Amino acid sequence: MRLRRGLFAASTGLLLAVTGCTSFSSSFSGSTSSSGSSSAESAPAEAEAAPITWTDCDAQITELIAGTPGSERDLAFECGRTEVPIDHDEPEGDALPLFLVRAKLAGQTDRIGSLLVNPGGPGSSGADAALSLALSLPEDVLRRFDLVGFDPRGVGLSTPVECIPDELKDRSLATEPRPTTQEQMDEVLALTDEVAAGCEDEYGEALGTFNTVDTARDMDLLRESLGDEQLTYLGYSYGTTLGSTYAELFPDRVRALVLDAAVDPDSDEQADAEASAAGLEAGFDAFAANCTGLVSGCPLGGDPRRFVEDLLAATAANPIASSVPGETRTATPGVVLTAVLSAMYDPGSWPQLSQGLAAASTGDAAGLFSLADAYNGRLDDGTYTNLQDANLAINCADLPEDEAFSEEQVLQLAQDWGQRYPLFGAGAAAGLYTCGAWDAPRTPLPERDADGSAPVLVVGNQGDPVTPLPGAVDLAEDLDAGVLLTWQGQGHTAYPKTPCVTDAVNAYLIDLVVPQDGLTCPAA
Repeated sequence: MRLRRGLFAASTGLLLAVTGCTSFSSSFSGSTSSSGSSSAESAPAEAEAAPITWTDCDAQITELIAGTPGSERDLAFECGRTEVPIDHDEPEGDALPLFLVRAKLAGQTDRIGSLLVNPGGPGSSGADAALSLALSLPEDVLRRFDLVGFDPRGVGLSTPVECIPDELKDRSLATEPRPTTQEQMDEVLALTDEVAAGCEDEYGEALGTFNTVDTARDMDLLRESLGDEQLTYLGYSYGTTLGSTYAELFPDRVRALVLDAAVDPDSDEQADAEASAAGLEAGFDAFAANCTGLVSGCPLGGDPRRFVEDLLAATAANPIASSVPGETRTATPGVVLTAVLSAMYDPGSWPQLSQGLAAASTGDAAGLFSLADAYNGRLDDGTYTNLQDANLAINCADLPEDEAFSEEQVLQLAQDWGQRYPLFGAGAAAGLYTCGAWDAPRTPLPERDADGSAPVLVVGNQGDPVTPLPGAVDLAEDLDAGVLLTWQGQGHTAYPKTPCVTDAVNAYLIDLVVPQDGLTCPAA
């Protein structure tokens, strides 16, 4: 299990269906000799910002989102294309195309500029996020800002990294999610090696191009192309890593950054994986308590954890079919646990999870496949978005060369964490092997104090199972101008889920009114 962090469990692939918003005809090809590994410690190279070519895709997107909550808003959508340098240290070299979506609310007054958004991942589509957030962000914000989402380099429709076959993604989902024996670990790590070898064969050193430092530099060019003197930004989860990296590289160009559900900048890979496993266990306990507290009764009985353990054992012996016509896959323990993981992001998914688990116990795994496929970016036709490919490429490009774990270390940690974190520990340990098998240039993330930046608002959630609260505390402390806002809620991310959080973030984005450092908002 290599955790994906984001506002949305997966890229939805919405824009893949929009006529006129298709991928660029030119794909990433040459420059495989270029490592793409700009130094995070050197002064950013100053490339010239390219213009954005906007096209009207309002009719197609309006039809696509029809009937979803918020679609009654009077919004207009544009699709944009531009280019950035593949290697920012050689800005006159080959260019990389990027894809954007811009949403405008009718009747804007006193426009401030653009609000650039990133939903996390890494690997989730910022263009898709712009559609979803246009339907859900407060209208007070949309009246003052154009909402702009972009697919980062290697993601979605921005020259996507595509090196993991759909069939291999299906096999990876089906494999043992809690490998604690040598045989189980051998099978999981063999799949990891197969993925890494395939991506190396496809891209070679160009895999190093898809890193967060260069994406932050892309973001500054987008800011300039959008006509903004300073950046206003809303980043969720991994988007907090991207946003804080931007602030480190360009502190004088920060107007306002909201970093919601912060990834801990001070945690090494092992500590981060263990914290995620512990957070997910706590998240499952919250789900179980909610279920057993329902007046109507919990579909999983009085002990949801035991119910899931029994279902994992049952599917290991006899995988469960789905009632969806044409579905040939059967649900293994990997599908069951991925479905559980997917639902931990949002308490709104808890009813679907409990019903899906209950249905699977009686022979229908359709609900579990729905959750697991959403998490992995699997579409209805059996193909996948490039979420998994980009997630691996970016995560591994961001790590130092020396952060590698042997098979023996991973197995030992899996056995240890499997005892301490029964549902998620072994999978989190196995994920530590991933980037050790990944042969590509690295551009490690810089230390981030953003000296000289305007105030940066860091939002953390006491009940966040994906990026636990200590990460937000550490990020706010590391940033010279960091301000911490805490929400006492459940689920991943906080804005705009309650009035207290929403009011504080709105005032900061619109009027640059910074809340008191350490302000805590109640759950409701």
